[in-house]
Amino acid sequence: MLKYHISALFVFLVAQVGFSQSERIIRGKVVQEQFALGKVEVANFNSKETTITNAAGEFSILVKKGDELVFVSKNHIIKKIVMDQNTLDKNNLLIQLVLKPEELEEVLITTMPSIQLELDSPYEQEKLSELAIKKAARDPKIIGVNNGTIENGMNFMRIGGLLFGLFAKEKEKVRKKIPPIPFTSLAKSSCDQKFYTETLKLKPDEIELFLQFCDADPKSKTLLESSTVLSMMDFLMSKHLEFKKL
Repeated sequence: MLKYHISALFVFLVAQVGFSQSERIIRGKVVQEQFALGKVEVANFNSKETTITNAAGEFSILVKKGDELVFVSKNHIIKKIVMDQNTLDKNNLLIQLVLKPEELEEVLITTMPSIQLELDSPYEQEKLSELAIKKAARDPKIIGVNNGTIENGMNFMRIGGLLFGLFAKEKEKVRKKIPPIPFTSLAKSSCDQKFYTETLKLKPDEIELFLQFCDADPKSKTLLESSTVLSMMDFLMSKHLEFKKL
């Protein structure tokens, strides 16, 4: 009888030792930076056993050496770790999860044409005056209460428009004062040296005299206002025929 009890005890101890060497409960905590993460699913990929972290991010699960633990959270990147002997001995895991990158929806950008108003035009001034009158009608003055406005005061919107118009006109005057480009300079920049020497068959010392001859024609003034290379070449070739007859 005693021998039977000793044998049973020996079998029980061997089973316990074998169980302790194969599987054990390991504990840990799941965080994002320094913040605990609750409701994170922790799964033993080998044994299919699962658990969920509590509000403090803590969990415990049965594992053995070589098992793969998977940590799954809706808003975080999945993380996997393999249980080695060193990790089992520590029995205090600290798992860091990383937020998933946000996916931006496709945005369609369209370019809207800009609308420029000439504030000094009579039409726009009339519209600004109507706007000021409508605004005054929406906000009637209450007798005896100071609402910060000036009764029968100046129309600042209209004044602002007039000032803007004055500045624009001053700029236009300055722009008009800029002297136009001389015809000879425009002709030289439009056509290269080969055009005069090879196409028009002019000698280098004749080019300046020829351009002065062209400048005397009133048609050259229209080229100063709006000129293209082709229109300039056409004008110079027509004048060249006259120049040769001199």
